[in-house]
Amino acid sequence: MHQTITNVTERIIERSADSRAAYLARIRAAADKGPGRHRMSCSNLAHGIAAEAAANKDALCEETVANIGIVSAYNDMLSAHQPFEDYPKRIKAAAASRGCVAQFAGGVPAMCDGVTQGQDGMDLSLFSRDVIALSTAVALSHDMFDAALCLGICDKIVPGLLIGALSFGHLPTVFVPAGPMVSGLSNKEKARVREDFAAGRVGRDELLAAESAAYHSPGTCTFYGTANSNQMLMEFMGLQLPGGSFVNPGTELRDLLTDAAVHSVLDITQLGGRYTPIGEIVDEKVIVNGIIGLLATGGSTNHTIHLVAIANAAGIKIDWSDIAELSTAVPLLARVYPNGIADVNHFHAAGGLGFIIRDLLADGRLHGDVKTILGDDLDTFAQEPFIDDAALAWRPARETSLDTDILRPAADPFDAEGGMRVVDGAVGRAIVKVSAVEPEYQTIKAPARVFHTQAAFAKAFNDGELEQDFVAVLPGQGPRAIGMPELHKLTPYLGVLQSRGFRVALLTDGRMSGASGKVLAAIQVSPEALAGGLIGRIRDGDVIEIDAGAGVLRVHADDELDARPAPEFDLSASHSGVGRELFATFRASVTSAEAGATIFSGV
Repeated sequence: MHQTITNVTERIIERSADSRAAYLARIRAAADKGPGRHRMSCSNLAHGIAAEAAANKDALCEETVANIGIVSAYNDMLSAHQPFEDYPKRIKAAAASRGCVAQFAGGVPAMCDGVTQGQDGMDLSLFSRDVIALSTAVALSHDMFDAALCLGICDKIVPGLLIGALSFGHLPTVFVPAGPMVSGLSNKEKARVREDFAAGRVGRDELLAAESAAYHSPGTCTFYGTANSNQMLMEFMGLQLPGGSFVNPGTELRDLLTDAAVHSVLDITQLGGRYTPIGEIVDEKVIVNGIIGLLATGGSTNHTIHLVAIANAAGIKIDWSDIAELSTAVPLLARVYPNGIADVNHFHAAGGLGFIIRDLLADGRLHGDVKTILGDDLDTFAQEPFIDDAALAWRPARETSLDTDILRPAADPFDAEGGMRVVDGAVGRAIVKVSAVEPEYQTIKAPARVFHTQAAFAKAFNDGELEQDFVAVLPGQGPRAIGMPELHKLTPYLGVLQSRGFRVALLTDGRMSGASGKVLAAIQVSPEALAGGLIGRIRDGDVIEIDAGAGVLRVHADDELDARPAPEFDLSASHSGVGRELFATFRASVTSAEAGATIFSGV
């Protein structure tokens, strides 16, 4: 193993010793009790099986028949989740073929950041992750199940399902994807039309036509944002069948993989010979593998928040310094939009995740000695599925890339490091993703322009007030303030200004899109302004210095920031409407971004 990876892993294990031991003790005690339905009163069990067919009722009264709980994020407004509509029927049939039962345990909410970007509903986006975790726990709380299947794809949904599943860590759990839509309008062309619209060169009709050509059918959006980063994580963490993340919906291979997920989870219940609960799989090495996958593929900055919260749910303590240090030891092996022009379908065709897992294992940059849903090592994930005589079969992942403009080995990477860095200074700590930022734009020293909303920034741009070098500072966007929305609406404006020759950057305690792009952005500043962070005391004209390479975040001002009066934010308009008034308790109790921006800090 690469020494840096070993060092970081050992540090995490040592830091997490007490909390991990407590977690394992809790889930092992639950496992020792066995499935709850065997301890229920007759009345309890009768309620749980009342709607089942007679054969299933008889089976569920037996102690030798496994029952799978299905937890699904289906809705037909999200293109990525629409294919899940028919999954429960297929899953039940696959379970029945093994003499087992599957019950739909519950649904979880699934909101689409693509719909809510720049809208009021985006203020609920990050909080929806913890709602999903709570909903997953409620679904499984009937204690009727020997195993679980989690059906989810997108941004907060997979992390929420995983956090909830880890609270039932004694249950074997497999994640079931639905795959990306087939390629439509290229990401490069979509980005060009967005910038043309921001610059006033095209109108709304042209913009809508381009967006509709890009997002055009059932399936996950094809750029490499948080949703597709989720799918990568589930493979790298051994929780989802290998090679299945980017198989398109509605195909025979997709259906066979869904069937195989059922058989995989049945193979690892307590009734089988290879009991493997999810809480035992997700250990310190698996969390490190997830981080390595994120870095090697140029994945979403949102996972610098989600992975912290996921690890915490399994009694594991990580922080941004761990991620930044691992980044120095993990080469960038993929160029997928916004880190390149390809989409995930092109990436998958070039060799995909199996190629990267195989290469990193061979190069000593990935822990192979880990538990997975398929066994006790990660080698089984260096393979890909195919159809052989109408049946699902497996073959070794490719040893060479079919397109080195998209996918490369560690011996010839796009970059020697993963490109996820931490910048630090008196104003706080922030995440910077540089894998899509050209080297000449990875540092800046320019005056601050302070805005409190994306709309105010857009107005200044449209009024011609931003034709200069500057750092856009947006405080009051953190989880305690307004739920930490993504500030994706800023991307095309900043891109236009950079293309015009100005040096621009973003500094905020909010999030950027999971598809963070070519403009330098120091995001998720902790502590946030509403928690006393000094980002809230920056004024127009203060000189902001961001140096991603040196890890520097400085504010040069005529006086000391902490001597300035604390800012007064009027956030009332962001605390009501579209359900935001219901989340006051979340805003009051949420942790910092570096601590996972979660309400489950005591878990």
